[in-house]
Order: sequence, then structure tokens, then C-alpha cells
Amino acid sequence: MTGKDAPAPLNGLFLCTGNSARSILAEAILNRLGAGRFKAWSAGSMPKGEVNPHALHLLENYNYPTDALRSKNWEEFAAAGAPKLDFVFTVCDNAANEVCPIWPGQPMSAHWGLPDPAAATGNDAEIALAFADAYRMLWNRINIFTSLPMESLDGMSLQRRLEAIGKTKDVGA
Repeated sequence: MTGKDAPAPLNGLFLCTGNSARSILAEAILNRLGAGRFKAWSAGSMPKGEVNPHALHLLENYNYPTDALRSKNWEEFAAAGAPKLDFVFTVCDNAANEVCPIWPGQPMSAHWGLPDPAAATGNDAEIALAFADAYRMLWNRINIFTSLPMESLDGMSLQRRLEAIGKTKDVGA
């Protein structure tokens, strides 16, 4: 199949209130694991305005590109000209309970909540461990997601699978 015959990537948006850690990690992971089949973004209802330095450090250690990562308001994705979203995932409980904008294209949505590593306290090693745990949980869920046979699942089956991914037991890698 040539490049112009390939289907357009499916678009996913990861939401978290501050858009500085979990949703940023998820955006980077899906863009890597999605290997052109998916395009990811992240946003928040009350963005911090900067990416958490611990998130950037972790991603850089795993050789992710970080130059384009930024903390942004979710309204960008409800505005005219925004990408048509196929999937919207909340990764924090606060964002899951907020009234989200009306997303163009009526994307499927699911809640994949996990603890906020940006709220971790302690020494640098303890904070790094919290970020590593969040990364591992997101990587596991996104790996399952990108392995789904999208073209052979009907809407209801896909929705059930998305919800089940959010309930995945987060065992050590």
C-alpha cells in the first residue's frame, strides 16, 4: 500500500485538568505506539500553562520528541478548524467529572483514570517513581488500545473495549 492509499490516522485526545503530566505522557505514548495509525493530542480544562519538568525528563530519557508538547486548553479542540476527533480519553478523575465541550465528530470516549504523578511528594527518586508508574500504566493501556482490530469492531464492541481498558489492572511491567 502506498502512502496515499493508507487510511487517515485516527485522532485521539487525552484530557486532564492541568494538562501537564498524565495527558502529556499519553499524547507522546500514543503518537509513538500508534505508528502513523493514530495521531494524539492532549489538553486540559484548566491547563497549567507548562509541561511538568518531571514528565519532560522521563519522556526525554525514553527518547520521545518533546519539542511540540505544550499545556493547552481543551477549547482548542472544540473550535472551528480543530482536528476531527475519533477518541477522547480522560486520564484524571476531575476531568472525567467536568462538563466537556461538544467535540466535533462525536468521538467515542472513555475514562482511563490514574493517580496524578504531579501530586507526588518526597525526594527526587520518589517523584520519579510516581512518574514512571503513570508512564507504565498509560503505556500498558495505550498498547492494548493500539492493538485493537479497529476495522473489524462495531461501535458498541469498540466502546466496551475502550471502557474495559480503563479498568485494566495495572500490574508491574
